[in-house]
Amino acid sequence: MDLATRHGDKPTSLKSVAERHDLSEHYLEQLVAPLRNAGLVRSVRGAYGGYNLSRPPEEITAGDVIRILEGPISPVEFEEEDNPGRRQLWKKIRDAIAEVLDNTTLADLNNQSSDSDDSYMFYI
Repeated sequence: MDLATRHGDKPTSLKSVAERHDLSEHYLEQLVAPLRNAGLVRSVRGAYGGYNLSRPPEEITAGDVIRILEGPISPVEFEEEDNPGRRQLWKKIRDAIAEVLDNTTLADLNNQSSDSDDSYMFYI
């Protein structure tokens, strides 16, 4: 979210993100590595280096980020479910969650948090 807010600006260091949000820089390094490998963020080396989103926040969905950091979106392992009715229910729940995440962009999340006095903190 921090990179989305600063999209179009100079690269943002993880140290500055960590300080702004009271997070561990080491934790952020663990998050940014798979995002960089997947092509959602790019790193810039040098004295004024850091990280930027590789695409505009309007083109990156919450689903993109969550799948990269957490894997497939599934609230439970329903494939093992013996009851076909329950299995169908879990599939519908999974699909509904995926639809919301895939239709919510980082720009949407930034707009929602800037519309209120309290900003959201998204934990993964």
